[in-house]
Amino acid sequence: MKFRVERDVLADAVAWTARTLPIRPSAPVLAGLLIEAGSFDGADGLQLSTFDYETSARATLNADVSDEGRALVSGRLLADICRSLPNKPVEMSIEGAKVTLTCGSARFSLQTMPVEDYPTLPQMPEARGTVSSSVFAHAVSQAVTAAGRDDMLPVLTGVRLELDGDSIAMLATDRFRLSQRELTWSPSAPDIDSAALVPAKVLADTAKALVGGSEISIALSTPGSGGGAGEGIIGFEGNAGGGIRRTTTRLLDGDFPKVRSLFPSEHLTVARVNRASLVDSVKRVSLVAERNTAVQLAFSDNVLTLDAGSGEEAMASESLEANITGDDITTGFNPAYLLDGLTAIETPFVELAFTQASKPVVLSGVGSLEGESDTDFRYLLMPRRLLS
Repeated sequence: MKFRVERDVLADAVAWTARTLPIRPSAPVLAGLLIEAGSFDGADGLQLSTFDYETSARATLNADVSDEGRALVSGRLLADICRSLPNKPVEMSIEGAKVTLTCGSARFSLQTMPVEDYPTLPQMPEARGTVSSSVFAHAVSQAVTAAGRDDMLPVLTGVRLELDGDSIAMLATDRFRLSQRELTWSPSAPDIDSAALVPAKVLADTAKALVGGSEISIALSTPGSGGGAGEGIIGFEGNAGGGIRRTTTRLLDGDFPKVRSLFPSEHLTVARVNRASLVDSVKRVSLVAERNTAVQLAFSDNVLTLDAGSGEEAMASESLEANITGDDITTGFNPAYLLDGLTAIETPFVELAFTQASKPVVLSGVGSLEGESDTDFRYLLMPRRLLS
């Protein structure tokens, strides 16, 4: 194996591929990054791959290949080296059991791992359609806000991805909050109707990593649909860095809870507040809130009053103008969870819709005090018991 490639092209592709490497691999070879030099997608170049039996990443890039071949080296070490190289062309070749990397006057020698022990990467499943990469990345960043982080409840660490005709819906919950994000896409078949439970962290990392191209292709093989071994796999593909980036991950097992019915059909109190002002107020007032205690929100006479703390400790109070319709209401929320929902919304104003104090609030964005609320993204948050 011998090739020559531009430094920035190589560094970008290596960093993208190595991002999925496990911190504590179950086998030494799974910490490796597979470098293959040859003909890919009809042109000479490189193919870089990583795989930990759960998530795979593969990048193709243009390179001047002198000798075809492949080698397996430490992915994190190669990423660190490429990031530090001078801005000059990079040459790599195999010399015995080592890979030699030369860039200007810098020269590195890396120990290779046994390529024959490296697992075969899964094939990309059937492409189901395409979506704008920037729209998808933004939608995913909102949806994962409510995803669980407790590995003891693995189903809740995923995002339910629902493909229905020309719309995609994403749902996530950790039992205390719920996010729902809807967007449109271009399906390969107009009657598509599929669902997948995707690990939230993988989905977020992938959407962010593929934002460099114009669009993302979504490929899906669900259990029982011919995906092989009865396992569900989802794949994403996009163009970036002058090449093609592909990643796959196994779907989570289990039934995602039926959460859509948690969004109430009617509300008795609706308040609209300047979002940025509310974010700042929650941050300030919550400074005196003890751990695991709520910030109180009282809505009355077009004023929102925030309170936190207790009489024996530090206390804080702040008021904001609000456009309130319906009954007065006083409730409380975990300030961190409330801020997560508020910061996921990007409109100038936020709408908080209530049925009663003991029931969840639904947050959505709104462009003005009198405008229509944006239902593409909704964030439902359970209240917390207020200290008497």
